[in-house]
Amino acid sequence: MDTTLQDPLVGQLLDGRYRVDARVAVGGMATVYRAVDTRLDRVLALKVMHPALATDAAFVERFIREAKSVARLSHPNVVGVFDQGADGAYVYLAMEYVAGCTLRDVLRERGALQPRAALDILEPVLAALGAAHRAGFVHRDMKPENVLIGDDGRVKVADFGLVRAVGSATNTTGSVLGTVSYLAPEQIEHGTADTRADVYACGVVLYEMLTGGKPHGGDTPAQVLYQHLNTDVPAPSAAVPGLAPELDELVAGATARHPDVRPHDAVALLARAREARAALTDEQLDAVPPQALAPTEERDASEDRTSVIPRAVPPVGQQRVEHTSRLTMPPPEPRPARRAVSRPRGPLLVLAAVLLALGVGAGVWYINSGQFTRVPAVLGQSEAQATKRLTDAGLEVGATKRAFSDVYERGTVMATDPASGERIRGNGTVTLTLSRGPEIVKVPNLKGKPLAQARKLLEREGLAAGVITYAFSEDIAQGAVIGSDPEPGTERSPDSAVALVVSKGVPIDVPDVTGASVADATSTLQDAGLTVRIATEQINSPEEAGTVAAQSLAEGSRAAAGDTITLTVSKGPRMVEVPDVVGEKADDARSALEDAGFDVKIEKTFPFLGDTVAGQSVDGGSTAPEGSTITLTIKGL
Repeated sequence: MDTTLQDPLVGQLLDGRYRVDARVAVGGMATVYRAVDTRLDRVLALKVMHPALATDAAFVERFIREAKSVARLSHPNVVGVFDQGADGAYVYLAMEYVAGCTLRDVLRERGALQPRAALDILEPVLAALGAAHRAGFVHRDMKPENVLIGDDGRVKVADFGLVRAVGSATNTTGSVLGTVSYLAPEQIEHGTADTRADVYACGVVLYEMLTGGKPHGGDTPAQVLYQHLNTDVPAPSAAVPGLAPELDELVAGATARHPDVRPHDAVALLARAREARAALTDEQLDAVPPQALAPTEERDASEDRTSVIPRAVPPVGQQRVEHTSRLTMPPPEPRPARRAVSRPRGPLLVLAAVLLALGVGAGVWYINSGQFTRVPAVLGQSEAQATKRLTDAGLEVGATKRAFSDVYERGTVMATDPASGERIRGNGTVTLTLSRGPEIVKVPNLKGKPLAQARKLLEREGLAAGVITYAFSEDIAQGAVIGSDPEPGTERSPDSAVALVVSKGVPIDVPDVTGASVADATSTLQDAGLTVRIATEQINSPEEAGTVAAQSLAEGSRAAAGDTITLTVSKGPRMVEVPDVVGEKADDARSALEDAGFDVKIEKTFPFLGDTVAGQSVDGGSTAPEGSTITLTIKGL
């Protein structure tokens, strides 16, 4: 029976914008629908919190945190979040819709995957988580259900509903939220979850892809939790003979029970995965595995649900459990009555027992241990993030060093001294080594990139913008890069300068506006795409007073859009005294008038009978506009 017909939201318009077409999936906190954004006319997924939980402030806060967290991540392998809102009792997220299936669907249908297929899925998952880790987030609920495989083959990580900032993912008071089969030991025992908890979960997912089943099983979820705490994840080759040892090592490293032994984040695990792939032959990558383990769907479905799990030893004042799946941790075997006395649990109490056997008092051990701390894991973090985390732990940060690295991004921490996890006195000093990026970097292709973006891309690659020159371009937008020197692909050492040529856009031929009114000249230049400035000082010129006497770029000059043309306004011509040239020879009279700034016109009554000036149009001794024309009359004898 189609249960979507009974869903009250199907067919409704949520928040006046989203038309709900069909129900896609139901989870413990929310239901996912396929919907249409009626404003933008696009298909998307709506994740709607169950109305019964909408009154719980903690759940609503987690829901909104998911929207804000994922909105900060821009990565092709992360399911994007477009919008967040509420409509009555319905609190929702509007998300990218991925047509396809989940990795869980693939495992149920096919069981174990070929190593090449498993790595093809694992690597984009790690790339997505790496972006989250470097942005300061921990997913905390990685599992096949949250890996989406689109019809076009793209792999995306979904459901950041349990995401926490790395710095705040320290511990919980009495419970841990997650999925039983993928919880790291420290999540179960201490409630802690940093980037290495995601690494552990990815190791379990890789094991499941390689073998077709989970590494730990049991009749109850509690038994699975116990195995996470006390049993190493077995080598995949034990279930699927013939798998390459590099894959065993990859799984073992990711699922180490002590977090300090694992890769520090998904970026580091991705580097190891790529090294493992490079070491395998095509035959090893394409080996067809037998169905070594029972199909995933035959296992207890509760192992695949996100649940709130009380830790093994809940502290006093344990917080209210947030979900209906309450699990307890029974011992692995019944205890005889004579051993009913409480026994030490965990590494701390085992150490206490050893100290007692050596005659050392527990109080002395406590006092001495209080003088030391362990260096927090800060690899892959920025210098600011690492410094804050170290100082929050009561440690000092010494002078930093820099070194090349092909694994760690430029500017992030690639090593510490002492190393992460090592004991150090409570007020000790830690030296950070920051990555300079690869020892040799290639000049990126910056053509068409805005200058500001080009500078950032160069900085990200470990290079610097050098001399900037500008040139006109018919096809590159104004302000974008036309080319670089050296050219794209050229290898350079870090911190080398790259000269850039930036487009001034399509050239504009400057029109002639001299003699025009200021208003007309301004309009003409602005219509051409230029900016106009009026000079504060006016000048005398042959142009009429109030019109344009001069322009900063002459007619026919080339300018870029937005360039400024300065216009100088005329005060009119300067008045000059006219020389008296009557009675002088025509040539001498012309020279005298032209030297005074006038144009000269000569009229002869009898051209062949004389060359003496008999009259002038403006009397000598009076004034006339500079540049005006004086007419001379020549009469014969």
